Amino acid sequence: MRDNLGSALRLPIILLFLSGISWAQGQQHTRAVVINGQSGQAEVVELDGRTYVDLAALVQIMNGSLLFKPNRIILTLPMPCVTPPATDLPPTPVDDVGLSRDFMRAGIEEFATMREWASTLAYAIQNGDPVTENWVAHYREQAAHNLRLASAAAFTDGDRNALQLLTHEFESVRGWSDKLLQERKSMDTGKYAVSDNALRDDPLSQKIVNCGRFLAAMLGSGSFQDDASCH
Repeated sequence: MRDNLGSALRLPIILLFLSGISWAQGQQHTRAVVINGQSGQAEVVELDGRTYVDLAALVQIMNGSLLFKPNRIILTLPMPCVTPPATDLPPTPVDDVGLSRDFMRAGIEEFATMREWASTLAYAIQNGDPVTENWVAHYREQAAHNLRLASAAAFTDGDRNALQLLTHEFESVRGWSDKLLQERKSMDTGKYAVSDNALRDDPLSQKIVNCGRFLAAMLGSGSFQDDASCH
């Protein structure tokens, strides 16, 4: 998400975040905007030699979300694809513990989706931002979809064993997400704002983090390994 945001902000334009600059003060027109290969139309104003683009239009192009708070603006953009180039992946193995190339790609994508789901939810809970079932469902459904893709890509015994660990991690993140959502509904999440470590020290949170680190290393190694944190 930070990579997409960084790319957007490095565009040769200045984003119009607030209404402090009046559209009427400059020459206004609609222009095609392309961000990381995604294109759309946005209102553009040229003022004092600079170009301003409506931030809400850019968020729409990127299929993101924008939330204005009293003291900050929260911009959420989709997680960029972290799949490494095919040349960086080892060939499909023939031994029992090796991971196939297609499964490694699918597994890395699933891991990235679960990481975004957990980290975005944790940030929202710690900062008292609104969290709804529909908001959480978006991440849950995407992670479930990517897990099905990983299951379809499983070819070797190593793939199938690694898929079990990915599934366990998905179930852990889903259970943790459901727990936080229920606590948010009952107004019981204030305890997580008291200390930066309160949410991180939660046993299930620690389990998810430890398993996530292991999965990232295992998927990058090309061979199945096991770890108690993913059970």
